[in-house]
Amino acid sequence: MRVIRSALFRIYIVVISVLMGWAAMPVRLFWPRYAMPYAKLWARFYLAGGRFWCGIHTHVEGLEKLPKNKPFIIASQHQSAFDTLVWMNLVSKPTYVMKEELLKVPFVGPMLKLTGMIPVQRAGGSKAMRGLLKETERAAADGRQMIIFPEGTRMAYGETVPLKPGIVAMARHTGLPVYPVATNSGLCWPNRGFLKRAGTISVVIGDPVQAKGRGEMLQAIERAWQEEQPRLNA
Repeated sequence: MRVIRSALFRIYIVVISVLMGWAAMPVRLFWPRYAMPYAKLWARFYLAGGRFWCGIHTHVEGLEKLPKNKPFIIASQHQSAFDTLVWMNLVSKPTYVMKEELLKVPFVGPMLKLTGMIPVQRAGGSKAMRGLLKETERAAADGRQMIIFPEGTRMAYGETVPLKPGIVAMARHTGLPVYPVATNSGLCWPNRGFLKRAGTISVVIGDPVQAKGRGEMLQAIERAWQEEQPRLNA
C-alpha cells in the first residue's frame, strides 16, 4: 500500500507541476505581481497531495515567536523537499536562499526569479558571497523573511555536517534576528527514493540566536537544533 500511495503521489506531483507550470506562463507575462500568491498556491497543492496520498501531516511549533510582517532570517535544517515548500505559507513574504541551478528548471525557474528568491553559486567564492549580501539587503529592505539551510545540502534525519558561513554574513550585514528551526521531515519525506511514510512532520522554531562571531553563531544554531530535538516527536 505504501508503494502504491507513493506512486500515486508522484503521478499527482507530475500532473500538478505540468498544469500549473503551463498556467504560470500568463502570470509571468501579464500579471507578475501575482507570482508570489501563485507560488504559495502551488506549494499548498504540493503539501495537500502529501496529506491525501501519503498521510503526511504537519505540526508547527513556535510560530508565535516570529515577528509579524517584518524581515528576519530562518536557519532551518534541510532533510527533504518538504522543507523548501512549507515556509511558502508559514510567513507572509518568503524568500529562499537556493542554488542557482534551480533557475534553469523548466516552468519552475522563471517563477522562482519572479518571486524574488535568492540564487547562489555554491562554488562562486567571494563573488557569490557579495551577490548573496546584495540580495539579502534587497530582501530585507522589501520586508522579506529569508529562509536559508546552513547545512548547504539535504541531510538524512540525525546526520550532521559542518554549517556553511553564509548565514553569519547575512545576519551581520542586515542585523536581522536569526531563528533556528529543527525538523524531522526526513522521517516521512526522505530525500532519496520516492517512498513516503505516513506520519506527522514537526517543524520547531526556536528563540533567536544571540551570537556575533562566526563560529559562535554557527555553534549557537547547532546547539538550538539539538535542544529542539525532543520536541520534534512530542
